[in-house]
Amino acid sequence: MNNPSINELQDEVIEEFCALNDWMDRYQLLIDLGGDLPALSEKEKVEQNLIDGCQSRVWLVCEERGGRLFFQGESDALIVRGLVALLVRVLSGHTPQEILDADLFFIERIGLRDQLSPTRSNGLLAMIKQMRMYALAYKELEKKS
Repeated sequence: MNNPSINELQDEVIEEFCALNDWMDRYQLLIDLGGDLPALSEKEKVEQNLIDGCQSRVWLVCEERGGRLFFQGESDALIVRGLVALLVRVLSGHTPQEILDADLFFIERIGLRDQLSPTRSNGLLAMIKQMRMYALAYKELEKKS
């Protein structure tokens, strides 16, 4: 079975969020998604895995397996943890090139950009940037090997 593409995963997220008309329900969905994230181990919650630019503490780790990148993340803030869960869900399991080429349109389509405070928006962009940096680094490693 083929993995769903990044765009197919984004479409699933859009469908889930658009089924909820009320933003309180959407926030609850975000919190629930964050609650389903597996916790990082204490040894993964280190300074080098912290994302700069986030108001709350966000850790992100990346592992390459078979040419695909798998992300795990965690945050000490409920909503932000939900944002981490969404990004992990959409980008994990794809090749570095797919991640670099991805247009993350779901953020706009579910109305998230309008609902997040400027500091949360900056944090979300910092998380995306970090995931792309991992993709770029692994892509460079592939070239060398």
